[in-house]
Amino acid sequence: MDEELHERIRDAVTTIPPGTVATYGDVAALAGASTPRLIGRVLSEDGADIPWHRVLRADGTPAPHLVHRQLELLRGEGVLADGQRIDLRTYRWRPA
Repeated sequence: MDEELHERIRDAVTTIPPGTVATYGDVAALAGASTPRLIGRVLSEDGADIPWHRVLRADGTPAPHLVHRQLELLRGEGVLADGQRIDLRTYRWRPA
């Protein structure tokens, strides 16, 4: 992956407003990435300083190894889970 795509992914994640979420696929489409898997890779390697917790799987769930921390951070922003799933119809960010 080139540095430009890497930065577009980071920029896309930073635009997700507090109190909303996006899917890995949403971020990939916004950043022009070929696959949502790249989003997860960038966030795992270089996402500690951006709101990584606002990015979820397509079914509204966090990655299993992040579930407790991610749901805690989202809850702090007013995003409430039903079990371990966020209702995307309620909280999904739709950029203009």
